Amino acid sequence: MLYRRTVGDVMTDEVVTFRPDTPLQEVAALLDANDIVAAPVVDDDGSPVGVVSASDVLRHETGMPDAQGQDGDDERSWDRARARTAGELMSSPVFTARADWTIPRAARELRSRHVKQLPVVGDDELLTGIVTRSDLLDALIRSDAEIRGEVEQDVLGRILALDEGTVAVEVRGGVVTLRGHVPEPRLVPVVVALCQGVDGVAAVNAHLATAG
Repeated sequence: MLYRRTVGDVMTDEVVTFRPDTPLQEVAALLDANDIVAAPVVDDDGSPVGVVSASDVLRHETGMPDAQGQDGDDERSWDRARARTAGELMSSPVFTARADWTIPRAARELRSRHVKQLPVVGDDELLTGIVTRSDLLDALIRSDAEIRGEVEQDVLGRILALDEGTVAVEVRGGVVTLRGHVPEPRLVPVVVALCQGVDGVAAVNAHLATAG
């Protein structure tokens, strides 16, 4: 089987966190000092209970409305307008990810939830890291040399056990082109499918002859 990178491979495991009673002034200072746009709020056990972002703090300080309409009803908007701590300003409930999620699954979750980062929790629901959009993009955008190496070594060599030089691999802009021959016709779609499963591959062009 191909190894597919997971959230655990790309997440940041040293996470800036806030407590519910962290003053907003400290929240703003820590976000700025660490050059991050948001951080989770955790309870006494270390379980995430919400997320507070730089945009939350900015809207609060300038009196700007929530453009996404996430404040909910008027009572919630009023509570956040009076917020003095991370717990009072944070967005909750918090959406979380798991370290064993695949990169595409995490990307779909970010998109469906309309968020830019997800706290990562273990089976005990305690915080273990955080994954952001940029983390996922970095994982998907790989160099052509990296892709070629994985196709040659893992797909053609380790999995299919084809002799070296049987299939020539060229990668340009994430597009894999295969030229050569394989022992049986049924292996052609298998080779293509395995190459498509390699992280970073945009498309596969197969020009493969068969002995059968």
